[in-house]
Amino acid sequence: MNSEVKQCQNCKREFTIEPRDFEFYASIKVPPPTFCPECRLQRRWMFINEMNLYKRKCDLCSKDMISVFSSEKPFTIYCNSCWWSDKWDSLDYAMEYDPSKNFFEQFRELQRKVPFPALIVEYSTMVNSEYNNYASGLKNCYFVFNGGDSENCYDSWICEENKDFMDGLYNNNSELCYESINNGYCYKTHFSEECEECRDVYFSKNLTGCSDCFGCVNLKSKQYHLFNKPYSKEEYQKKFREFKLSSFGEIEKIKKDALGFWLQNPHKAMEGLKNIDVSGEYIYNSKNIHDSYIVEKSEDCRYVQLVTSPALKDGYDCTSSGWGAEQMYECVGVGDGTSNMRFDFICWAGNTMSVEYSVFLVACKDMFGCIGMRNKKYCILNKQYSREDFEKLRIRIIEDMKENPYIDGKDRVFKYGEFFPYDLSYFDYNETTAHQFFPLTKDEIKQKGWRWHEKSFSSHPITKNASDLPDDIKDVNDTILNEVVGCMSCSRPFRFVKGELELLRKWGFPLPRKCFYCRHQDRLKRLRPIKMYERTCSRCAKRIHSSIASGRPEIVYCESCYLSEVV
Repeated sequence: MNSEVKQCQNCKREFTIEPRDFEFYASIKVPPPTFCPECRLQRRWMFINEMNLYKRKCDLCSKDMISVFSSEKPFTIYCNSCWWSDKWDSLDYAMEYDPSKNFFEQFRELQRKVPFPALIVEYSTMVNSEYNNYASGLKNCYFVFNGGDSENCYDSWICEENKDFMDGLYNNNSELCYESINNGYCYKTHFSEECEECRDVYFSKNLTGCSDCFGCVNLKSKQYHLFNKPYSKEEYQKKFREFKLSSFGEIEKIKKDALGFWLQNPHKAMEGLKNIDVSGEYIYNSKNIHDSYIVEKSEDCRYVQLVTSPALKDGYDCTSSGWGAEQMYECVGVGDGTSNMRFDFICWAGNTMSVEYSVFLVACKDMFGCIGMRNKKYCILNKQYSREDFEKLRIRIIEDMKENPYIDGKDRVFKYGEFFPYDLSYFDYNETTAHQFFPLTKDEIKQKGWRWHEKSFSSHPITKNASDLPDDIKDVNDTILNEVVGCMSCSRPFRFVKGELELLRKWGFPLPRKCFYCRHQDRLKRLRPIKMYERTCSRCAKRIHSSIASGRPEIVYCESCYLSEVV
Protein backbone atom coordinates (compact mmCIF):
# COMPACT_ATOMS: atom_id res chain seq x y z
CA MET A 1 0.00 0.00 0.00
CA ASN A 2 1.34 3.42 -0.97
CA SER A 3 1.20 6.73 0.86
CA GLU A 4 -1.56 9.17 -0.07
CA VAL A 5 -1.49 12.96 0.10
CA LYS A 6 -4.78 14.60 1.06
CA GLN A 7 -5.99 18.13 1.67
CA CYS A 8 -7.37 18.86 5.13
CA GLN A 9 -11.02 19.95 5.15
CA ASN A 10 -10.36 22.57 7.80
CA CYS A 11 -6.97 24.22 7.26
CA LYS A 12 -6.64 23.21 3.57
CA ARG A 13 -3.04 22.12 4.11
CA GLU A 14 -1.81 18.86 2.63
CA PHE A 15 -1.10 15.88 4.88
CA THR A 16 0.14 12.38 4.20
CA ILE A 17 -1.47 9.11 5.17
CA GLU A 18 1.24 6.46 5.28
CA PRO A 19 0.98 2.68 4.76
CA ARG A 20 1.21 2.01 8.53
CA ASP A 21 -1.74 4.39 9.02
CA PHE A 22 -3.86 2.56 6.45
CA GLU A 23 -3.04 -0.72 8.19
CA PHE A 24 -4.32 0.64 11.48
CA TYR A 25 -7.54 2.03 9.95
CA ALA A 26 -8.17 -1.31 8.25
CA SER A 27 -7.59 -3.21 11.50
CA ILE A 28 -10.36 -1.29 13.29
CA LYS A 29 -12.57 -1.01 10.20
CA VAL A 30 -12.76 2.77 9.80
CA PRO A 31 -12.11 4.93 6.74
CA PRO A 32 -9.01 7.16 6.67
CA PRO A 33 -9.42 10.69 8.05
CA THR A 34 -10.18 13.78 5.99
CA PHE A 35 -8.71 16.24 8.51
CA CYS A 36 -4.96 16.62 9.10
CA PRO A 37 -3.45 15.39 12.41
CA GLU A 38 -3.22 18.90 13.89
CA CYS A 39 -6.82 19.76 13.08
CA ARG A 40 -7.97 16.39 14.43
CA LEU A 41 -6.15 17.18 17.67
CA GLN A 42 -7.54 20.69 17.86
CA ARG A 43 -11.08 19.38 17.33
CA ARG A 44 -10.77 16.80 20.13
CA TRP A 45 -9.39 19.44 22.49
CA MET A 46 -12.38 21.64 21.69
CA PHE A 47 -14.45 19.15 23.68
CA ILE A 48 -12.34 19.56 26.85
CA ASN A 49 -12.92 22.29 29.42
CA GLU A 50 -10.54 21.46 32.23
CA MET A 51 -10.10 24.73 34.11
CA ASN A 52 -13.03 27.08 33.66
CA LEU A 53 -15.34 26.57 36.61
CA TYR A 54 -18.74 28.17 37.14
CA LYS A 55 -21.37 28.37 39.83
CA ARG A 56 -24.83 27.06 39.00
CA LYS A 57 -27.59 24.93 40.52
CA CYS A 58 -28.07 21.21 40.14
CA ASP A 59 -31.01 20.53 37.83
CA LEU A 60 -32.12 17.64 40.03
CA CYS A 61 -31.64 18.62 43.70
CA SER A 62 -31.37 22.42 43.13
CA LYS A 63 -28.29 22.74 45.34
CA ASP A 64 -25.56 25.22 44.47
CA MET A 65 -22.59 23.55 42.82
CA ILE A 66 -19.38 24.07 40.89
CA SER A 67 -19.46 22.98 37.26
CA VAL A 68 -17.51 23.17 34.01
CA PHE A 69 -20.81 24.05 32.32
CA SER A 70 -21.79 27.71 32.62
CA SER A 71 -25.43 28.43 33.42
CA GLU A 72 -26.30 29.48 29.87
CA LYS A 73 -25.27 26.14 28.35
CA PRO A 74 -28.33 24.31 26.92
CA PHE A 75 -27.75 21.09 28.88
CA THR A 76 -29.20 19.40 31.92
CA ILE A 77 -26.48 19.35 34.57
CA TYR A 78 -26.57 17.33 37.80
CA CYS A 79 -24.22 17.71 40.72
CA ASN A 80 -21.89 14.75 40.88
CA SER A 81 -23.68 13.29 43.89
CA CYS A 82 -26.95 13.18 41.92
CA TRP A 83 -25.39 12.10 38.62
CA TRP A 84 -23.69 9.07 40.19
CA SER A 85 -26.81 8.13 42.15
CA ASP A 86 -29.76 5.89 41.26
CA LYS A 87 -32.17 8.83 41.18
CA TRP A 88 -32.42 8.78 37.40
CA ASP A 89 -32.26 6.26 34.56
CA SER A 90 -30.48 6.93 31.27
CA LEU A 91 -32.94 4.65 29.43
CA ASP A 92 -35.71 7.18 30.13
CA TYR A 93 -34.16 9.41 27.47
CA ALA A 94 -34.14 6.77 24.72
CA MET A 95 -34.66 7.99 21.16
CA GLU A 96 -35.80 5.97 18.16
CA TYR A 97 -33.33 6.31 15.29
CA ASP A 98 -34.86 8.26 12.39
CA PRO A 99 -33.22 7.38 9.04
CA SER A 100 -34.63 10.56 7.48
CA LYS A 101 -32.43 12.66 9.76
CA ASN A 102 -28.67 12.95 10.01
CA PHE A 103 -27.23 10.90 12.87
CA PHE A 104 -25.27 13.81 14.40
CA GLU A 105 -28.43 15.97 14.42
CA GLN A 106 -30.20 13.24 16.38
CA PHE A 107 -27.26 12.92 18.74
CA ARG A 108 -27.45 16.67 19.38
CA GLU A 109 -31.11 16.20 20.39
CA LEU A 110 -29.99 13.55 22.86
CA GLN A 111 -27.34 15.91 24.21
CA ARG A 112 -30.09 18.35 25.19
CA LYS A 113 -31.94 15.69 27.19
CA VAL A 114 -29.56 13.41 29.07
CA PRO A 115 -28.02 14.86 32.26
CA PHE A 116 -24.28 15.53 32.38
CA PRO A 117 -22.17 15.50 35.55
CA ALA A 118 -21.13 18.93 36.80
CA LEU A 119 -17.46 17.94 36.94
CA ILE A 120 -15.50 15.22 35.16
CA VAL A 121 -14.29 13.32 38.21
CA GLU A 122 -14.55 9.84 39.69
CA TYR A 123 -16.82 11.13 42.41
CA SER A 124 -16.42 8.28 44.89
CA THR A 125 -12.62 8.71 44.97
CA MET A 126 -12.60 12.45 45.74
CA VAL A 127 -12.12 13.54 49.37
CA ASN A 128 -12.49 17.19 50.36
CA SER A 129 -11.64 18.20 46.80
CA GLU A 130 -14.54 20.15 45.36
CA TYR A 131 -12.73 22.62 43.08
CA ASN A 132 -10.99 20.15 40.77
CA ASN A 133 -11.75 18.65 37.35
CA TYR A 134 -10.62 15.78 35.13
CA ALA A 135 -9.49 14.08 38.30
CA SER A 136 -9.73 11.01 40.49
CA GLY A 137 -8.28 9.90 43.79
CA LEU A 138 -7.67 13.40 45.15
CA LYS A 139 -7.61 14.28 48.84
CA ASN A 140 -7.51 17.84 50.21
CA CYS A 141 -6.75 19.29 46.77
CA TYR A 142 -7.73 22.61 45.23
CA PHE A 143 -7.53 23.67 41.58
CA VAL A 144 -5.93 20.44 40.40
CA PHE A 145 -6.82 19.67 36.80
CA ASN A 146 -6.06 16.44 34.97
CA GLY A 147 -4.75 14.85 38.13
CA GLY A 148 -5.00 11.70 40.15
CA ASP A 149 -3.99 9.93 43.35
CA SER A 150 -2.61 13.07 44.99
CA GLU A 151 -2.94 14.71 48.39
CA ASN A 152 -2.66 18.31 49.61
CA CYS A 153 -1.97 19.64 46.12
CA TYR A 154 -2.88 23.03 44.72
CA ASP A 155 -2.98 24.95 41.44
CA SER A 156 -1.57 22.25 39.17
CA TRP A 157 -2.15 20.65 35.77
CA ILE A 158 -1.30 16.98 35.14
CA CYS A 159 -0.62 16.07 38.74
CA GLU A 160 -0.15 12.34 39.33
CA GLU A 161 0.74 10.77 42.67
CA ASN A 162 2.04 13.96 44.27
CA LYS A 163 1.81 15.19 47.85
CA ASP A 164 2.13 18.65 49.44
CA PHE A 165 2.57 20.21 46.03
CA MET A 166 1.74 23.62 44.56
CA ASP A 167 1.92 25.41 41.22
CA GLY A 168 3.03 22.55 39.03
CA LEU A 169 2.65 21.51 35.44
CA TYR A 170 3.08 17.87 34.41
CA ASN A 171 4.63 16.27 37.50
CA ASN A 172 4.45 12.84 39.07
CA ASN A 173 5.50 10.98 42.21
CA SER A 174 6.88 14.11 43.88
CA GLU A 175 6.51 15.74 47.28
CA LEU A 176 6.92 19.22 48.74
CA CYS A 177 7.63 20.86 45.36
CA TYR A 178 6.72 24.35 44.15
CA GLU A 179 6.72 25.89 40.67
CA SER A 180 7.69 22.61 39.09
CA ILE A 181 7.47 21.72 35.39
CA ASN A 182 7.84 18.16 34.09
CA ASN A 183 9.59 16.77 37.15
CA GLY A 184 9.30 13.23 38.44
CA TYR A 185 10.21 11.44 41.66
CA CYS A 186 11.45 14.67 43.20
CA TYR A 187 11.46 16.03 46.76
CA LYS A 188 11.75 19.70 47.65
CA THR A 189 12.50 20.65 44.05
CA HIS A 190 11.42 24.23 43.36
CA PHE A 191 11.32 26.60 40.38
CA SER A 192 12.79 23.77 38.28
CA GLU A 193 12.12 21.91 35.03
CA GLU A 194 12.78 18.45 33.59
CA CYS A 195 14.33 17.07 36.78
CA GLU A 196 14.28 13.41 37.79
CA GLU A 197 14.93 11.87 41.20
CA CYS A 198 16.20 15.12 42.72
CA ARG A 199 15.91 16.66 46.17
CA ASP A 200 16.61 20.10 47.62
CA VAL A 201 17.04 21.57 44.14
CA TYR A 202 16.23 25.16 43.17
CA PHE A 203 16.00 27.03 39.84
CA SER A 204 17.47 24.12 37.88
CA LYS A 205 16.82 22.33 34.60
CA ASN A 206 17.53 18.83 33.30
CA LEU A 207 19.02 17.37 36.46
CA THR A 208 19.01 13.64 37.25
CA GLY A 209 19.75 12.16 40.65
CA CYS A 210 21.01 15.45 42.07
CA SER A 211 20.63 17.09 45.47
CA ASP A 212 21.50 20.46 46.99
CA CYS A 213 21.86 22.25 43.64
CA PHE A 214 20.91 25.82 42.79
CA GLY A 215 20.58 27.42 39.35
CA CYS A 216 22.08 24.39 37.59
CA VAL A 217 21.51 22.73 34.23
CA ASN A 218 22.39 19.38 32.62
CA LEU A 219 23.86 17.64 35.66
CA LYS A 220 23.69 14.02 36.74
CA SER A 221 24.35 12.63 40.23
CA LYS A 222 25.80 15.90 41.50
CA GLN A 223 25.58 17.60 44.89
CA TYR A 224 26.41 21.05 46.24
CA HIS A 225 26.53 22.87 42.90
CA LEU A 226 25.66 26.51 42.35
CA PHE A 227 25.14 27.51 38.70
CA ASN A 228 27.05 24.32 37.78
CA LYS A 229 30.05 25.18 39.93
CA PRO A 230 30.93 22.63 42.65
CA TYR A 231 31.35 23.67 46.30
CA SER A 232 31.99 21.95 49.58
CA LYS A 233 28.94 21.33 51.72
CA GLU A 234 29.82 24.19 54.04
CA GLU A 235 30.52 26.64 51.19
CA TYR A 236 27.29 25.72 49.40
CA GLN A 237 25.16 26.13 52.50
CA LYS A 238 26.73 29.49 53.25
CA LYS A 239 26.06 30.79 49.74
CA PHE A 240 22.57 29.31 49.74
CA ARG A 241 21.66 31.27 52.88
CA GLU A 242 22.66 34.48 51.11
CA PHE A 243 19.65 34.16 48.81
CA LYS A 244 16.56 35.72 50.30
CA LEU A 245 13.99 33.24 48.99
CA SER A 246 11.24 34.69 51.18
CA SER A 247 11.24 37.88 49.06
CA PHE A 248 9.12 38.17 45.91
CA GLY A 249 11.53 40.69 44.40
CA GLU A 250 14.54 38.43 45.03
CA ILE A 251 12.76 35.38 43.58
CA GLU A 252 11.99 37.27 40.36
CA LYS A 253 15.64 38.31 40.03
CA ILE A 254 16.91 34.74 40.56
CA LYS A 255 14.42 33.42 37.99
CA LYS A 256 15.80 35.81 35.40
CA ASP A 257 19.41 34.87 36.19
CA ALA A 258 18.62 31.14 36.03
CA LEU A 259 16.81 31.39 32.69
CA GLY A 260 19.75 33.28 31.25
CA PHE A 261 22.18 30.63 32.49
CA TRP A 262 20.07 27.80 31.06
CA LEU A 263 20.18 29.42 27.63
CA GLN A 264 23.97 29.29 27.64
CA ASN A 265 23.88 25.49 27.85
CA PRO A 266 22.74 22.77 25.41
CA HIS A 267 19.13 21.58 25.25
CA LYS A 268 18.08 18.12 24.15
CA ALA A 269 16.32 18.00 20.79
CA MET A 270 13.56 15.98 22.45
CA GLU A 271 12.58 15.53 26.08
CA GLY A 272 12.23 11.81 26.74
CA LEU A 273 13.73 8.86 28.55
CA LYS A 274 13.93 5.06 28.28
CA ASN A 275 12.21 4.80 24.90
CA ILE A 276 12.46 2.55 21.86
CA ASP A 277 11.60 3.95 18.43
CA VAL A 278 9.67 7.09 19.34
CA SER A 279 9.14 10.57 17.93
CA GLY A 280 7.45 13.60 19.42
CA GLU A 281 7.93 15.42 22.71
CA TYR A 282 7.87 14.42 26.39
CA ILE A 283 7.73 10.66 25.79
CA TYR A 284 8.88 8.29 28.54
CA ASN A 285 9.24 4.53 29.00
CA SER A 286 7.48 3.84 25.72
CA LYS A 287 7.89 1.84 22.54
CA ASN A 288 6.86 2.59 18.97
CA ILE A 289 5.16 5.92 19.78
CA HIS A 290 5.23 8.52 17.01
CA ASP A 291 4.15 12.13 16.47
CA SER A 292 2.90 12.28 20.04
CA TYR A 293 3.06 14.61 23.04
CA ILE A 294 3.31 13.85 26.77
CA VAL A 295 3.10 10.06 26.76
CA GLU A 296 4.17 7.56 29.41
CA LYS A 297 4.49 3.77 29.43
CA SER A 298 2.63 3.21 26.17
CA GLU A 299 3.16 1.18 23.02
CA ASP A 300 2.26 1.14 19.32
CA CYS A 301 0.55 4.53 19.08
CA ARG A 302 0.57 7.57 16.81
CA TYR A 303 -0.86 11.09 17.22
CA VAL A 304 -1.66 10.63 20.95
CA GLN A 305 -1.37 13.23 23.70
CA LEU A 306 -1.53 13.59 27.48
CA VAL A 307 -1.31 9.87 28.14
CA THR A 308 0.00 10.13 31.69
CA SER A 309 -1.70 7.10 33.23
CA PRO A 310 -0.17 3.88 31.97
CA ALA A 311 -0.76 2.44 29.60
CA LEU A 312 -2.22 2.97 26.16
CA LYS A 313 -1.61 0.35 23.50
CA ASP A 314 -2.47 0.31 19.81
CA GLY A 315 -4.04 3.76 19.61
CA TYR A 316 -4.31 6.62 17.12
CA ASP A 317 -5.54 10.15 17.74
CA CYS A 318 -6.28 9.76 21.45
CA THR A 319 -6.13 12.44 24.15
CA SER A 320 -6.03 11.86 27.91
CA SER A 321 -6.62 8.16 27.44
CA GLY A 322 -4.87 5.27 29.11
CA TRP A 323 -5.25 3.16 32.27
CA GLY A 324 -4.74 -0.07 30.37
CA ALA A 325 -6.71 0.96 27.28
CA GLU A 326 -6.09 -0.59 23.87
CA GLN A 327 -7.36 -0.41 20.31
CA MET A 328 -8.44 3.22 20.52
CA TYR A 329 -9.16 5.73 17.77
CA GLU A 330 -10.24 9.38 18.02
CA CYS A 331 -11.07 9.26 21.74
CA VAL A 332 -10.88 11.75 24.60
CA GLY A 333 -10.68 10.75 28.26
CA VAL A 334 -11.27 7.05 27.60
CA GLY A 335 -9.57 4.35 29.66
CA ASP A 336 -9.49 2.06 32.67
CA GLY A 337 -9.37 -1.25 30.83
CA THR A 338 -11.39 -0.12 27.81
CA SER A 339 -10.84 -1.62 24.36
CA ASN A 340 -12.04 -1.28 20.78
CA MET A 341 -13.24 2.31 21.30
CA ARG A 342 -13.91 4.75 18.47
CA PHE A 343 -14.99 8.42 18.50
CA ASP A 344 -15.80 8.54 22.23
CA PHE A 345 -15.60 11.16 24.97
CA ILE A 346 -15.24 10.31 28.68
CA CYS A 347 -15.93 6.58 28.74
CA TRP A 348 -14.24 4.52 31.40
CA ALA A 349 -14.30 1.65 33.91
CA GLY A 350 -13.34 -1.93 33.26
CA ASN A 351 -15.10 -3.93 30.57
CA THR A 352 -16.17 -0.91 28.53
CA MET A 353 -15.56 -2.02 24.98
CA SER A 354 -16.80 -1.85 21.39
CA VAL A 355 -18.31 1.62 21.83
CA GLU A 356 -18.71 4.31 19.13
CA TYR A 357 -19.80 7.96 19.20
CA SER A 358 -20.71 7.89 22.88
CA VAL A 359 -20.23 10.16 25.89
CA PHE A 360 -20.08 9.62 29.67
CA LEU A 361 -20.39 5.84 29.64
CA VAL A 362 -19.39 3.60 32.55
CA ALA A 363 -18.83 -0.17 32.17
CA CYS A 364 -20.76 -0.53 28.90
CA LYS A 365 -20.38 -2.81 25.87
CA ASP A 366 -21.52 -2.61 22.25
CA MET A 367 -22.95 0.90 22.27
CA PHE A 368 -23.48 3.47 19.53
CA GLY A 369 -24.43 7.11 19.99
CA CYS A 370 -25.26 6.89 23.70
CA ILE A 371 -24.91 9.32 26.63
CA GLY A 372 -24.72 8.87 30.39
CA MET A 373 -25.25 5.12 30.56
CA ARG A 374 -23.91 2.67 33.12
CA ASN A 375 -23.63 -1.12 32.93
CA LYS A 376 -25.56 -1.36 29.67
CA LYS A 377 -25.03 -3.07 26.33
CA TYR A 378 -26.56 -3.14 22.85
CA CYS A 379 -27.93 0.41 23.03
CA ILE A 380 -28.27 3.07 20.30
CA LEU A 381 -29.30 6.63 21.18
CA ASN A 382 -29.94 5.29 24.71
CA LYS A 383 -32.49 2.75 23.46
CA GLN A 384 -32.06 -0.92 24.38
CA TYR A 385 -31.97 -3.54 21.58
CA SER A 386 -31.35 -7.22 21.25
CA ARG A 387 -27.90 -8.14 20.00
CA GLU A 388 -29.21 -8.99 16.54
CA ASP A 389 -31.25 -5.81 16.18
CA PHE A 390 -28.34 -3.73 17.51
CA GLU A 391 -25.94 -5.08 14.90
CA LYS A 392 -28.41 -4.52 12.05
CA LEU A 393 -29.22 -0.95 13.08
CA ARG A 394 -25.56 -0.09 13.70
CA ILE A 395 -24.67 -1.12 10.15
CA ARG A 396 -27.59 0.88 8.76
CA ILE A 397 -26.62 4.02 10.69
CA ILE A 398 -23.03 3.79 9.43
CA GLU A 399 -24.25 3.54 5.85
CA ASP A 400 -26.63 6.46 6.43
CA MET A 401 -23.76 8.54 7.84
CA LYS A 402 -21.79 7.92 4.66
CA GLU A 403 -24.69 8.77 2.35
CA ASN A 404 -26.19 11.59 4.43
CA PRO A 405 -23.23 13.26 6.18
CA TYR A 406 -23.39 16.18 8.59
CA ILE A 407 -22.26 19.40 6.89
CA ASP A 408 -21.49 22.41 9.08
CA GLY A 409 -21.69 26.11 8.29
CA LYS A 410 -18.22 26.09 6.72
CA ASP A 411 -19.05 23.14 4.41
CA ARG A 412 -16.91 20.74 6.40
CA VAL A 413 -18.27 17.22 5.88
CA PHE A 414 -18.54 14.72 8.73
CA LYS A 415 -19.16 11.13 7.68
CA TYR A 416 -18.69 7.94 9.67
CA GLY A 417 -15.01 7.78 10.59
CA GLU A 418 -14.63 11.35 11.85
CA PHE A 419 -14.81 12.49 15.46
CA PHE A 420 -17.85 14.56 16.48
CA PRO A 421 -18.39 17.77 14.47
CA TYR A 422 -17.22 21.03 16.02
CA ASP A 423 -20.85 22.08 16.47
CA LEU A 424 -21.45 19.31 19.01
CA SER A 425 -18.79 20.50 21.44
CA TYR A 426 -20.17 21.20 24.90
CA PHE A 427 -18.01 24.28 25.28
CA ASP A 428 -17.08 27.46 23.46
CA TYR A 429 -13.63 27.55 21.91
CA ASN A 430 -11.96 29.87 24.39
CA GLU A 431 -13.14 27.70 27.30
CA THR A 432 -11.26 24.67 26.04
CA THR A 433 -7.82 23.08 26.06
CA ALA A 434 -7.66 23.82 22.33
CA HIS A 435 -7.46 27.53 23.12
CA GLN A 436 -4.51 26.95 25.46
CA PHE A 437 -2.44 25.28 22.76
CA PHE A 438 -3.95 26.90 19.66
CA PRO A 439 -4.91 30.42 20.88
CA LEU A 440 -7.15 32.45 18.59
CA THR A 441 -8.79 35.86 18.76
CA LYS A 442 -12.54 36.26 19.01
CA ASP A 443 -12.74 37.25 15.32
CA GLU A 444 -10.60 34.28 14.24
CA ILE A 445 -12.80 31.90 16.20
CA LYS A 446 -15.98 33.25 14.66
CA GLN A 447 -14.47 33.19 11.16
CA LYS A 448 -13.87 29.47 11.58
CA GLY A 449 -17.50 28.96 12.50
CA TRP A 450 -16.82 28.22 16.17
CA ARG A 451 -18.26 29.77 19.32
CA TRP A 452 -16.75 32.41 21.63
CA HIS A 453 -17.57 32.63 25.33
CA GLU A 454 -17.92 36.09 26.87
CA LYS A 455 -16.28 35.52 30.22
CA SER A 456 -17.02 37.61 33.27
CA PHE A 457 -14.93 37.63 36.41
CA SER A 458 -16.29 37.04 39.88
CA SER A 459 -18.47 39.84 41.25
CA HIS A 460 -16.49 39.88 44.50
CA PRO A 461 -14.93 43.35 44.91
CA ILE A 462 -11.13 43.43 45.04
CA THR A 463 -9.95 44.32 48.52
CA LYS A 464 -6.20 44.27 47.87
CA ASN A 465 -4.14 44.81 44.74
CA ALA A 466 -1.30 42.41 44.04
CA SER A 467 1.15 45.31 44.19
CA ASP A 468 0.15 45.86 47.83
CA LEU A 469 0.98 42.32 48.97
CA PRO A 470 3.94 42.06 51.38
CA ASP A 471 7.21 41.36 49.61
CA ASP A 472 8.27 38.86 52.26
CA ILE A 473 6.25 35.83 53.37
CA LYS A 474 7.35 36.60 56.96
CA ASP A 475 5.19 39.71 56.85
CA VAL A 476 2.02 37.85 55.82
CA ASN A 477 -0.56 37.08 58.50
CA ASP A 478 -3.73 34.98 58.33
CA THR A 479 -5.92 37.95 57.40
CA ILE A 480 -4.70 37.47 53.81
CA LEU A 481 -7.16 34.56 53.61
CA ASN A 482 -10.02 37.07 53.87
CA GLU A 483 -8.73 39.32 51.08
CA VAL A 484 -9.83 39.30 47.45
CA VAL A 485 -6.66 40.00 45.48
CA GLY A 486 -6.57 41.58 42.04
CA CYS A 487 -4.24 39.67 39.69
CA MET A 488 -1.31 41.85 38.59
CA SER A 489 -1.62 40.49 35.04
CA CYS A 490 -5.32 40.17 34.16
CA SER A 491 -6.98 41.89 37.18
CA ARG A 492 -9.05 38.76 37.85
CA PRO A 493 -10.02 38.57 41.55
CA PHE A 494 -8.66 35.56 43.42
CA ARG A 495 -8.15 34.30 46.95
CA PHE A 496 -5.51 32.36 48.80
CA VAL A 497 -6.75 29.25 50.58
CA LYS A 498 -5.39 27.98 53.87
CA GLY A 499 -3.49 25.03 52.38
CA GLU A 500 -1.63 27.28 49.92
CA LEU A 501 -0.58 29.65 52.68
CA GLU A 502 0.60 26.79 54.90
CA LEU A 503 2.81 25.35 52.14
CA LEU A 504 4.30 28.75 51.24
CA ARG A 505 5.15 29.34 54.89
CA LYS A 506 6.69 25.85 55.18
CA TRP A 507 8.93 26.57 52.19
CA GLY A 508 9.50 30.21 53.09
CA PHE A 509 8.39 31.45 49.64
CA PRO A 510 6.48 34.70 48.99
CA LEU A 511 2.87 35.01 47.90
CA PRO A 512 2.38 34.87 44.11
CA ARG A 513 1.06 38.06 42.50
CA LYS A 514 -0.92 36.44 39.71
CA CYS A 515 -4.10 34.37 39.73
CA PHE A 516 -3.92 30.66 39.04
CA TYR A 517 -4.89 31.06 35.38
CA CYS A 518 -2.10 33.53 34.64
CA ARG A 519 0.43 31.46 36.57
CA HIS A 520 -0.65 28.42 34.57
CA GLN A 521 -0.21 30.32 31.31
CA ASP A 522 3.29 31.36 32.39
CA ARG A 523 4.17 27.72 33.06
CA LEU A 524 2.57 26.63 29.80
CA LYS A 525 4.90 28.99 27.93
CA ARG A 526 7.83 27.19 29.55
CA LEU A 527 6.53 23.84 28.31
CA ARG A 528 7.84 22.83 24.91
CA PRO A 529 5.30 23.29 22.11
CA ILE A 530 3.45 20.43 20.51
CA LYS A 531 4.60 21.28 17.00
CA MET A 532 7.81 19.67 15.69
CA TYR A 533 10.28 21.34 13.32
CA GLU A 534 13.18 20.29 11.15
CA ARG A 535 16.46 21.89 12.15
CA THR A 536 20.13 21.02 12.59
CA CYS A 537 22.08 20.02 15.68
CA SER A 538 23.95 23.05 17.02
CA ARG A 539 27.08 20.93 17.43
CA CYS A 540 27.36 18.39 14.60
CA ALA A 541 24.92 19.99 12.11
CA LYS A 542 23.02 16.72 11.73
CA ARG A 543 19.42 17.18 10.61
CA ILE A 544 17.04 16.56 13.50
CA HIS A 545 13.42 17.04 14.54
CA SER A 546 12.71 19.17 17.58
CA SER A 547 9.91 21.24 19.07
CA ILE A 548 12.51 24.03 19.38
CA ALA A 549 12.41 25.80 16.02
CA SER A 550 15.44 27.20 14.25
CA GLY A 551 15.94 30.84 15.08
CA ARG A 552 15.10 30.41 18.76
CA PRO A 553 17.90 31.29 21.22
CA GLU A 554 18.32 27.77 22.65
CA ILE A 555 21.40 25.69 21.83
CA VAL A 556 19.94 22.38 20.61
CA TYR A 557 21.88 19.11 20.40
CA CYS A 558 20.92 15.82 18.82
CA GLU A 559 20.71 12.95 21.29
CA SER A 560 24.20 11.58 20.63
CA CYS A 561 25.87 14.99 21.00
CA TYR A 562 23.91 15.75 24.13
CA LEU A 563 24.81 12.44 25.74
CA SER A 564 28.49 12.71 24.81
CA GLU A 565 28.90 16.23 26.20
CA VAL A 566 26.42 16.54 29.03
CA VAL A 567 25.85 13.18 30.71
